[in-house]
Amino acid sequence: MNWSALFLCAMLCVTTAYGKKGTARSVFPIKTLLFKVTSPNTQKTSYLFGTHHAFGKQFFDSLTSANEFLATSDLLIKENLNIPGQMAEDIINHREVETKWNQYLDREDLQWVQRIFASSKMDFNKLTPTELHVFLNRYFKERICLSKDTEANYLSLDDYIGIKAQNLNIPLLGLETTEEQINLINKDVEGMPKRVHKKRLVGIIKKFKSKNKDGCGEVDWYAKMNIDYQWNRPCTNTLILTNRNKAWMKTIESKLQTNNCFIVVGLSHLMYECGLIPQLKALGYTVTPVAPN
Repeated sequence: MNWSALFLCAMLCVTTAYGKKGTARSVFPIKTLLFKVTSPNTQKTSYLFGTHHAFGKQFFDSLTSANEFLATSDLLIKENLNIPGQMAEDIINHREVETKWNQYLDREDLQWVQRIFASSKMDFNKLTPTELHVFLNRYFKERICLSKDTEANYLSLDDYIGIKAQNLNIPLLGLETTEEQINLINKDVEGMPKRVHKKRLVGIIKKFKSKNKDGCGEVDWYAKMNIDYQWNRPCTNTLILTNRNKAWMKTIESKLQTNNCFIVVGLSHLMYECGLIPQLKALGYTVTPVAPN
């Protein structure tokens, strides 16, 4: 199991892409996760692809157009790169402080979580409660919502696309470091009371044990590509969406001028007023939805 990818890629889910009570609206006659990006100021053609990190090889391989456009690109841009020595497990294992899990989990739940991490190189005791909650949410979506084999070693959708690009000799560029992402995970809930951390962990473990699929709506809608991008709605998370999108745009905009890019980011980063798509349009780019199949 790729523990670093499983841990990090859970940070940005796409729950907010869907309407109330699990409904969703498609704003295009073509339901898509793929967008073509062009500009009158350059002859380059690039593509944006919104990911859900729990999906992987089988899903992307089914998207004919997305694979074709990846193959014609000369640069893959993704949220972060898996650099040996700078992986999530490397950063976490180097910590000196350990979490006193008996303050958050009872014996039965603690043993259940320890069994999950039994084969991991990541030191479970050095995770923060926030990081464990992020991990379990991603793990839930893979194992319960998507029914992935618990013994299999799955690549996240982002990492699988990265491997495909490498096999095509396409260079990769990361928008931020793994350490920056880990810091964001924790800063996003900075100051959260211990009782709330405990309640969140108990809740996700209970849902996992009962195999309750009430939290699988976002997975179902993503698979159907029935997304309401809500470009007239303000972003509600400044740290995770607004600030990161703004920082990423500096790199993305410069590369769009010089490369045929294939840009892979979590779906939420394409959404809302602060999304990459509205920002590109504001700069004069033409962004066109493309059927991925």
